[in-house]
Amino acid sequence: MAITAEQVKALREQTGAGMMECKAALTESGGNMDEAVTVLRKRGLAQAAKRAGRNTSQGVVSSYIHMGGKIGVLVEVNCESDFVARTEGFQQLVKEIAMHVAAADPKYVRRDEVPAAVIEQEKAIYRAQFEGSGKPPQVIEKIVEGKIGSYYTQAVLLDQPSVRDQTITVGEMVSQAIAKTGENIAIARFARFKLGEGVDQA
Repeated sequence: MAITAEQVKALREQTGAGMMECKAALTESGGNMDEAVTVLRKRGLAQAAKRAGRNTSQGVVSSYIHMGGKIGVLVEVNCESDFVARTEGFQQLVKEIAMHVAAADPKYVRRDEVPAAVIEQEKAIYRAQFEGSGKPPQVIEKIVEGKIGSYYTQAVLLDQPSVRDQTITVGEMVSQAIAKTGENIAIARFARFKLGEGVDQA
């Protein structure tokens, strides 16, 4: 069946994908709009990994103040173009990440930022919990690795379940934005301030 320009335009407005990608998805789905969206999402999320190496020199720094000034967050999120940085969808993503940081209190953006010494310390604590349990060392190590995975979901921003939608991680939320914009997006850094934190209360 022939795909009309109106169909392509409607799909593009809904997904933010390029015209050629929209036309190809509509052709593949036989003109079914819902199926075309699914096709684009599958392709987009698969392509997100390919875009990961692309330069992100644009973006925004955003802030979020919570609990009447008790918690404040600054976050920098980068993308490839100033055009995408100024879109409402990108601005909303950055604001949502800042709100998430305020609520979930992550310590690092990604796993490779966690110092090796911290991981070893966590492993030592977990191993100590199984001392005298009688479990074979290889079984204990498997349990320890599992607990390290749980540590990442608590401490690493990209591994944390989104406070808005617990079914996806922050990393998956970013991947969805990459699929929608067609640009690489990366959380560069964040800072979280809590009133009185680090101040001697004595």
